[in-house]
Amino acid sequence: MQNLVWIGAVVSLAGLAGLVWCIFQVTKAKRRTSDDAELKAVVQRVMPLNLGALFLSVLGLMMVVVGIFLG
Repeated sequence: MQNLVWIGAVVSLAGLAGLVWCIFQVTKAKRRTSDDAELKAVVQRVMPLNLGALFLSVLGLMMVVVGIFLG
C-alpha cells in the first residue's frame, strides 16, 4: 500500500500545480486587461480547468488516506 500513498501524493501535487497555473492565468488577465467582459471570458475559460485540478488534488489526497489506512 506504500505505492498507493506515493501515487496519491504525485496525483495531489499534479492537481496543486494545476490550481497554481489557474491562479497565474487569472492574475495575468487581471493585470493585462481593464475590460470586465474580457476578464470574465478568461475566468470562464479557466473555471473548468480549475475544477478539474481541484478534483485531481482531492482524489490524490483520498488515495493517500486510503493507502495509510490499508498500510
